[in-house]
Amino acid sequence: MTVLLQMTDVRRVHGRGGASVTALDNIDLVVSAGEFVAVMGPSGSGKSTLLHLAGGLDTPSSGSVGVAGLDIGSLGGSARAALRRKHVGYVFQDFNLLPTLTAGENVALPRELDGVRRHQARRDARTALREVDLADMIDRFPDEMSGGQQQRVAIARALVGDRRLVLADEPTGALDSATGELVLALLRSRADAGSAVVLVTHEARHAAWADRVVFLRDGRMVDTAGRDDAASLLVTQP
Repeated sequence: MTVLLQMTDVRRVHGRGGASVTALDNIDLVVSAGEFVAVMGPSGSGKSTLLHLAGGLDTPSSGSVGVAGLDIGSLGGSARAALRRKHVGYVFQDFNLLPTLTAGENVALPRELDGVRRHQARRDARTALREVDLADMIDRFPDEMSGGQQQRVAIARALVGDRRLVLADEPTGALDSATGELVLALLRSRADAGSAVVLVTHEARHAAWADRVVFLRDGRMVDTAGRDDAASLLVTQP
């Protein structure tokens, strides 16, 4: 099976000397095509840092991060950006939508930046927005939408096109339970279609959609379990 994300002995330290903080330490994680992995843990455990490294938004202090067979640490800034556009879909906690672009333009932008013609990019954006039940919002600007609608636009942007690695940082935080289940079903179907999906969540019921759950505490991976053990894993961690 094709490995789409490989983190080997990854360490991320912020600051220097006595003021340094270890956000991640000795992380080994492999996610293959078709696999849905949930990452759980308390606030400050390193979950978002792990996603930033996996998505090429940051580089490790030591160790290596490979995406689609490429070592992110060996790539320059422009090459990392190209890798993200082509292979990585990222759902940010704070949406990161461009306020001067419509929903359709926000979703189409990564496709256009990757060289897809505008007409095709717009068609892809409409399809992605339809998947999150927002096709009728394609011409709305972010400030004309609710927080939940903006979050769904951000999810559509992450799923548009052929993204082989989808990284989602608490993607259901601003959504009602029914819409949240829709989003989780979309992530599950993307994994079933052959992508690798990594979901950061603090809710065991969301982790239950995943094939595997890993648990972080104080920057270290302290446990792993199948989906049926997600609830007990969250409760029994020290």
